[in-house]
Amino acid sequence: MNREVTLPLIVDDRGTLQVSAADVSKLLRTVGGRWLHLVEAGEDGLDEDTVAALTIELAKLADRIDVACIAHSSGQTG
Repeated sequence: MNREVTLPLIVDDRGTLQVSAADVSKLLRTVGGRWLHLVEAGEDGLDEDTVAALTIELAKLADRIDVACIAHSSGQTG
């Protein structure tokens, strides 16, 4: 079950991004890191393999956001 997620950039009428990509990317990576910390601490009910897979996917999503915003900022389309 490998689905692609389309990430629309939220821009105003001048093309200015309305959400800081750095903040969103940091949030995604922080959530994954927190999950890993909970697993390492022995938190009950968390499957290590599932947490690892979800953390990797969150990092990939953060990377895609970063790339899309870099492309937007440099004037590249598509």
